[in-house]
Amino acid sequence: MSLSQRVVIIGAGIVGTNLADELVSRGWNNITVVEQGPLHMPGGSTSHAPGLVFQTNPSKTMTHLARYTVEKLLSLEKDGHKCFNQVGGLEVATTPARLEDLKRKHGYASSWGIEARLLSAEEFLKIYPHLNKNIVLGGLHIPSDGLALAARATQLLIERTSKAGVRYLGHTPVTGIELDGRHVTGVTTSTGTIQADIVISCAGFWGVELGAMVGVEIPLLPLAHQYAKSTAVPALAGRDINTLPNGMNAELPILRHQDKGLYYREHGGQYGIGYYGHRPMPVVASSLGLTPKDVDEQNMPSRLDFTAEDFNPAWKESQKLLPTLQDTEIADGFNGIFSFTPDGGPILGQPSHLDGFYVAEAVWVTHSAGIARALAQILTTGRSDIDVSECELSRFEEVQVNRDYVSETSQQNFVEIYDIIHPLQQRASPRNLRVSPFYFRQQELGAFFLETGGWERPWWYEANKDLVKSLPPSWKPVDRDPWSAQLHSPISAVEAWKTRNAVAMFDMTAFHRFEVCGPGAVCLLQRLTTSDITTKPGTVTYTLLLNNHGGIRGDIFVLRLKDNVFQIGANTATDLAYLTREARVQEQNTPGKWIQVRDITGSTCCIGLWGPRARDVITGISNIDLSNKSFSYFSLKKVVLAGIPVTMIRKSYVGELGWEIQTSAEYGRRLWDTIWQAGKLHGLIAGGRSAFNSMRLEKGYRTYGVDMTTEHNPFEAGVSFAVDANKKDDFVGKAALQRLSTQVPSRRLRALTVKDGRSMILGKEPVFYNGKAIGYVTTAAFGYTIGRPIAYAWLPGGVGEGEAVEIEYFGKRIRATVEVESLYDPEMNQLTQDSSSLMAGLQASFKSRL
Repeated sequence: MSLSQRVVIIGAGIVGTNLADELVSRGWNNITVVEQGPLHMPGGSTSHAPGLVFQTNPSKTMTHLARYTVEKLLSLEKDGHKCFNQVGGLEVATTPARLEDLKRKHGYASSWGIEARLLSAEEFLKIYPHLNKNIVLGGLHIPSDGLALAARATQLLIERTSKAGVRYLGHTPVTGIELDGRHVTGVTTSTGTIQADIVISCAGFWGVELGAMVGVEIPLLPLAHQYAKSTAVPALAGRDINTLPNGMNAELPILRHQDKGLYYREHGGQYGIGYYGHRPMPVVASSLGLTPKDVDEQNMPSRLDFTAEDFNPAWKESQKLLPTLQDTEIADGFNGIFSFTPDGGPILGQPSHLDGFYVAEAVWVTHSAGIARALAQILTTGRSDIDVSECELSRFEEVQVNRDYVSETSQQNFVEIYDIIHPLQQRASPRNLRVSPFYFRQQELGAFFLETGGWERPWWYEANKDLVKSLPPSWKPVDRDPWSAQLHSPISAVEAWKTRNAVAMFDMTAFHRFEVCGPGAVCLLQRLTTSDITTKPGTVTYTLLLNNHGGIRGDIFVLRLKDNVFQIGANTATDLAYLTREARVQEQNTPGKWIQVRDITGSTCCIGLWGPRARDVITGISNIDLSNKSFSYFSLKKVVLAGIPVTMIRKSYVGELGWEIQTSAEYGRRLWDTIWQAGKLHGLIAGGRSAFNSMRLEKGYRTYGVDMTTEHNPFEAGVSFAVDANKKDDFVGKAALQRLSTQVPSRRLRALTVKDGRSMILGKEPVFYNGKAIGYVTTAAFGYTIGRPIAYAWLPGGVGEGEAVEIEYFGKRIRATVEVESLYDPEMNQLTQDSSSLMAGLQASFKSRL
């Protein structure tokens, strides 16, 4: 975008001011920041935030956003007064379960490059002697954590950016956002209209109201959160916040007692106590009215009256953990408003139907500068250095942005914010929002369901339980540790075994399917993908979506149904938003090249039928020629199976012969019953996602968003075969790929197997080489076919196949080996016979072109 773009940022809190600063540092200066409150203290969440910054998170993205926030706050200083007090962070364990969980969190820190140390009870008490030694079992120490002085940082940023030409308008409520068609043109305020090419809502918990002005659902819920200060603490006697160095008001490390939903920080001679254990207290931001002109620390819109009865359990637990508080009382307290979302993450980006409108909402102080930098990079260069796909506004499915869903799930996230969460843990409600036409048949088979994007997806089927005793010895599932055994069943081994040796059917309905059609469809897909999709109708192409820097923003299957009609098999709702936006831009630039992009997932259903006997099953219900010559790999046909119109697609994500069989939802149950009946003679069973994931990893198939992201290019990720070396048309990222192709990748996504054949890992664990943390695990599963646990991990490029590494799992090192891919391959004639391999087939095709 041009440096001359007129930018209006709504909100002068820690996010808005950081964003202005990040844009100014990149040469933009036509910026206006509009704030409804006074600039010295706007009155939003920033104004009352306690400022605790804990960087380590299960999410690599969130950890790196927090790390940058720490770096930037450390750089802000005036008159010797800093904006970040790096006192360090502590997490205390008072239960054995929490102690184990901190070992897992220590692994996250090692994976994401944060210095951290596990402490014994004695070591913990040396650092924090005020604790009750009778209940402390140990803990985690992160020296680089600390306290953000958010209000001070905001003022320094306002001062710095004002000198650079940024205009700030305090006491200026926004009353509307003006549009010209699908592009914002200005912001209407109480004092007039400000012309704008770009409008960015950094309004915090008021973001829902700002989004409504332009018809954008912002899926966040304002919730009140309790914070209190004690009276003077005897153990802190003699401390005066006015005499502490550098204008700070704390020397003790920040402390979290997550077993009881509590956190603590020092305020000179007092303790500050935050509490998440109380009932959820939703707030409607519009009910707060306009921010008054007079705002101070005691009176602001985001600071609600303290409800002492809700805090009573927290006070009792605090006096138990910190006996020195037994001689104190609560001096002051309030219920402060923060933003929560359905998945707990921030909201960043733009809606697909509107140009020039961006949001950066539900952002806590911890990630504020990181989010601001990411958005500034997107605006100025088109992409963020840190992958922010899990923060994208577009990540939510349609069912996840309605107010009922947002309210229920956001309140649940508040309640569980300090809970020990298993990677597969499921919410109890809302459930059964989206089910395939096969759902009732799956229930009859005892399906165990996990939910993703509102869809109920079978993980395994209890109907297959009796087959476990029939497994050959080499397929017998190993005993698991208690953590990896959660939400797991040995039945998955049976389902993988039957797929590899007979035939199984999998529900593929929840995978995203989009239709792209119109006279501009070919032009759009040629421009956005790395492959040549000008193939004849009836073909399937696996291809990548890249950004201009060659980073992977998605991998998709393109099915050419007719000359100008395509079906896209995609990963996320973000892919739909991207295709929709690019289609609209193309139509604006070239009206004759219009395209319709629509989501057809819910109106269709799909069965994956795979295994050596898959052809036999279909032969029993159809006279279709299923030979390789007539129905080759990566082709599709519209046919009739037992009177049901279907689209059969010859591809497999488990590495066995078979098809994805699609039909409209109305025929779904009949399709299931027809295949089920025909398959009885051939040993057909239903298989779940657990077995599917195991076989996927055995074949080396990557998953976007987990194994590879925008931070990775195709050469590093092992998917360069999806780049057509002979494609003449230009496409997004082509120039970057040409540069990257001449470089030796400094890192690679590698397959690992666990040497002892039984020790499990689940993902995100650090990988060590010669005693040093060098990478991290992306996904993992037990490989039932090869009889060993499998992990995919990002490692330095110099760590080659056959080398020994170690994976840290709950503080223990597990020996593993870097392997040659694929870990499981049928016979060498797989490309011409039945057990077709997606990855190997595509790689062979790519090599033949070179």
